[in-house]
Amino acid sequence: MNHFKLTALAAFLPLYFAAPVAQANPLTLGASVIYSQSPYKSGQDRYYPVPIVNYDGDSFYLNTLQAGYYLWKDSQDQLSLTVLGSPQNYDPDDADDGDMKSLNKRHMTLMGGVSYRHTADWGIVRTTLAGDVLDNSNGIIWDLTYLYRFEFGQFSLTPGIGALWNSSNQNKYYYGISSAESDRSGLNRYDPDDSWSPYLELTGGWKISDSWNATVSGRYVRLGDEIKDSPMVDKSSQVLLWSGISYTF
Repeated sequence: MNHFKLTALAAFLPLYFAAPVAQANPLTLGASVIYSQSPYKSGQDRYYPVPIVNYDGDSFYLNTLQAGYYLWKDSQDQLSLTVLGSPQNYDPDDADDGDMKSLNKRHMTLMGGVSYRHTADWGIVRTTLAGDVLDNSNGIIWDLTYLYRFEFGQFSLTPGIGALWNSSNQNKYYYGISSAESDRSGLNRYDPDDSWSPYLELTGGWKISDSWNATVSGRYVRLGDEIKDSPMVDKSSQVLLWSGISYTF
């Protein structure tokens, strides 16, 4: 996968997306397609097929790119240790511009940390704090979201608002430009600090039958100044879209 930024990503994957409400049923399988707008200069927008594999047990859960072990779980609160895949990366071979082809590759990584979710009549609060465990970025991310779910018979609509914090190491790895890279590419050296990227998301669900469900989700991210000011980036925002169909056993 190229240039796809999940958060917490993840587990909204997709991190950077997220399922609106935790499934009470134990196992869900399905198929989905993700559209990812690349934030990078001369990067190409991508479509990715992604299998849906969700399981929610008493002790652990699996949510496609995220897995976790519950430290606490009841009808309102879930606290867990979690690991999640962060597919964000940069491959200079995919770049159209010559200066971007001279930069180093940025690799996908695995994040590990703590996730918490609180559900109440007034809405849902979801947060994840995770750090790189593969020694790629050595960065930390913190995703915080508020959502409210509306029910219309077989249909549901869940708008949300949130923000994603990237540590300075996270931004330096994915958006920084070292002195050596600057000398090779002609791009200015760039050493970013930490950043906040606010976002809006919206998820629509259709309960086709007792077992079949269809979902469409989208997220609009306003990139933080430390990201959008990078010579690697030529956008101030990023759009992620996800659609899928699943069967719950």
